[in-house]
Amino acid sequence: MPDDVPLEEPPRRINHVGRPGYVTNPAGPHIWDSLRIWEILLFVATLAPATIILLGDLPVRDRVIVAVCLVSILPLYFVLGRPAIMAENRRRGAVYIALLILLFIPATFITSDVTFALFGLCPQCFMVFPTRQAMIAVIVLNLVPAISYLFLEPEPSWFGFLTVTLIVIVFSWVFGVWMEGVSRQSRERAELIEELMSSRAEVSRLSAERGALAERERLAGEIHDTLAQGFTSIIMLIQAAEARSDPARHLALAVQTARENLAEARALVAALSPAPLDGSTLDEALVRLADRLREDMGMTVTFTVRGESRPLPPPIEVVLIRAAQESLANVRRHAAASRVDVSVVYGPETVALEVHDDGCGFDPAATGGYGLRGMRSRVEQASGSMRVRSSPGGGTTLIVEMAE
Repeated sequence: MPDDVPLEEPPRRINHVGRPGYVTNPAGPHIWDSLRIWEILLFVATLAPATIILLGDLPVRDRVIVAVCLVSILPLYFVLGRPAIMAENRRRGAVYIALLILLFIPATFITSDVTFALFGLCPQCFMVFPTRQAMIAVIVLNLVPAISYLFLEPEPSWFGFLTVTLIVIVFSWVFGVWMEGVSRQSRERAELIEELMSSRAEVSRLSAERGALAERERLAGEIHDTLAQGFTSIIMLIQAAEARSDPARHLALAVQTARENLAEARALVAALSPAPLDGSTLDEALVRLADRLREDMGMTVTFTVRGESRPLPPPIEVVLIRAAQESLANVRRHAAASRVDVSVVYGPETVALEVHDDGCGFDPAATGGYGLRGMRSRVEQASGSMRVRSSPGGGTTLIVEMAE
């Protein structure tokens, strides 16, 4: 079977948090890194005025009320705000914003210095709601200090009041539109990443299926060219023996064919087994293959190493072992050779396997066997190259070259 092609882990569902900077994808920063920016702004916008007011000259009771209101916004955020933002729970978010406004109102009516907190509170509205709903909450937040200004100031300036309120609302609207655009881009980017991950997993799956299909095609050809033909010959010989008065000759040929078929079956099973590395080096594995051929066929088989031998990546070793197995199996079945030379050539960035026999040879352009096609497909899938030089009566040389 083909080398196992590990499928990548199926893409997990990406959590699209529709807020600025929230793109939760495996290649980007985690969502908490983006959320931390807005949390820091909320911390500064609430703790800074609370600290200034505590150190100010207001009555102690007013200072305590203002500080408690502002500081209470932080635990409210962690209990309701953050879970609502992460889960995009609008109902829970509405409760969070409502309680936030209720905490902000009494502090605003005590002192206008708390308006600095709006820098941290307004973004919270856009993080919980879409732009339109967020604008309503922002307007309410900004009207609170405006109304308190009208009540607390003995002679309020209507022009200043309207100007400041209009500027804050317009700024909030522009800020909200910007945040909505960033949010949309973040979601689109997250969806694109998810699609790319799905496509990559699909490509890996199809690649594995293609390899399995190619190997099944190779096995079908091997069985057709060897075992099926052998069994057909055996049947024909036995039928011929039944028609003869002296079947000894045909039966002997049938037994010989059956033995050859058994050897073919064993060779096919050996080719399907895992590459015979067994923790040894590529050179040692090739030596064992050469020794096995010499013992089985009684021919001269040599093995040489050119260049400095070194460990290779496992996929390259498997391809070279498979190529050697297939090449030596072809020598065993078809070459009628008396000598086989196997060599490995280690280059600076490449390694090549060469198998040469002095057998009958063949015409590479006219061959219809599945073995060479399957071998070439396996080598090319591993980004290697394969060359076959042969001619009738001139022997055969096979060269497989792999880049590390």
